Amino acid sequence: MIMRRHFLGLAGAFCAAGIFVPRLAIGATQGEFEFMLSDDEWRQRLTEMQYYVLREHGTERAFTSPLDKIYDAGIYHCAGCDLALYSSETKYDSRTGWPSFWEALPDAIGTSIDTSFMMVRTECHCARCGGHLGHIFDDGPPPTGKRHCINGVALNFVPA
Repeated sequence: MIMRRHFLGLAGAFCAAGIFVPRLAIGATQGEFEFMLSDDEWRQRLTEMQYYVLREHGTERAFTSPLDKIYDAGIYHCAGCDLALYSSETKYDSRTGWPSFWEALPDAIGTSIDTSFMMVRTECHCARCGGHLGHIFDDGPPPTGKRHCINGVALNFVPA
């Protein structure tokens, strides 16, 4: 017969393991991207924070990106490979502390299921280099109802 403390210990272990479950790709997977560099080349190309976000799936602190408050006309590009990702026409103030958009440019991003931190979220990445951009949530404005919550260090803004 299983003892209560063993059951609780096993349940806790399985829950904690959920933090380490890898992301499940929907679309392109590792090694299938058009733009690929070695780890050393990525480290030379990117700042330390860009590398942490784009290559290690990190997150910058909220309200630290100057791009959060830029609403000029232009296009937001991937900081890793310069692919055009988002138009300023779809940017809005989500008041979350990260640049937010209700839609990406066509074929610019891919998605995967992120089950880290005992949550299930839709992660978005650059379709060309696979760089982690942020997450997509279902609490955005019309017409899509989506909020692409993007790390500012993953983007470069190109004014119109």
